Amino acid sequence: MDKTFNVLMYSHDTYGLGHIRRTMAIASQLKCKGVNILILTGSPIVGRFEFPEQIDFVRIPGMIKKSNDIYVPHSIKIDPVHAMSIRQSIIDATAKSFQPDLFIVDKAPRGLKHEIMPTLQWMKQSGKTRTILGLRDIMDDAESTIRDWTEKGIYDVLDNLYSEIWVYGHQNYYDPIKEYKIPESISKKMVFTGYIPRKVHSRTSPEKRKNGKKLVVITAGGGGDGYPMMDAYLKALEKYGPQNFRTVMVTGPFMSKDQRLDLSARAKKLSVTFYHFYRRMEKLFSNADLVVCMGGYNTFCEILSHKQVALIVPRETPRLEQTIRAKVLKEQNLADYIPWHQLGPDMIMEKIDNLLNNSKSIKDAIQNFKFTGLDVMHQRVGHFKENCK
Repeated sequence: MDKTFNVLMYSHDTYGLGHIRRTMAIASQLKCKGVNILILTGSPIVGRFEFPEQIDFVRIPGMIKKSNDIYVPHSIKIDPVHAMSIRQSIIDATAKSFQPDLFIVDKAPRGLKHEIMPTLQWMKQSGKTRTILGLRDIMDDAESTIRDWTEKGIYDVLDNLYSEIWVYGHQNYYDPIKEYKIPESISKKMVFTGYIPRKVHSRTSPEKRKNGKKLVVITAGGGGDGYPMMDAYLKALEKYGPQNFRTVMVTGPFMSKDQRLDLSARAKKLSVTFYHFYRRMEKLFSNADLVVCMGGYNTFCEILSHKQVALIVPRETPRLEQTIRAKVLKEQNLADYIPWHQLGPDMIMEKIDNLLNNSKSIKDAIQNFKFTGLDVMHQRVGHFKENCK
């Protein structure tokens, strides 16, 4: 009987849905005969996802980012230091019990508040586990990233504790090696996978669609900072009156109750279909004619997987990652965007009208876009399996 190949994945998940959705997308595609995947996550909603065979998760206490490097427990009412100690103990114990052949870390090289450092150091000493850092296409603007990585010693961590670094994007779109001044000792370990495709839902035929109207889906991902975008959208409908398209609005589970109730009441008056959380966003994306969204990596991958046109409203704080991504997508003619400081009912209605009626060039670019992320990761995992003793 062949030896099983164990993959441990870490997703710190302090805010939003991005980390766990990306981790789940990768895990569901990397599983194959003889591979077991275990996900360490702090996501408070991980239990809402469907887990296929060969994939399971270990839930560590959730933390919420209050400001900069200040985190507090999401649910349990204990001292933050105590909560972090519990998380670190669970992570370390899980790794030593599971004995992974591959450890894939999402975005945070040291984990939340350094919590995976003991595990990474144990893996280096044991020499039995290959360690992978998975980075999204863009971290932040160059100046902020270089300063942050220098102050926190991230360059040394990348150099000494990781076997490979997978960048989930195209180097010719945005080159982190150049932008973040990554030295050759690290850059030679970097693999640009390309973007990660998502599960695609079949599109409903036009004659079966409600009222025959075009559909605009507006979503804020996790929703914690999505209120201004959705408020501007509803103000546009309130100002300009009934439109020749219909709307489905999904706020996300982390929007505050007061903000959610405000949007829900206004949406009802405007005949906008409203959801707090929608388990199968791929179903909505597949039937949309336009998606209005923020600029998160995962939302972008899901929209492109469904070959849909998007209007991006990227946030500018606490980092410029979404704004840079929106500009990159605009340059590649894969989407349009509204800078956060220009967000308002007039601008949003003008953009929506144009994209619903005049987006052939964007649609052509989207049709020609190629996803390579999973193919490259399959190749790398296959390489590690062959060399696994």
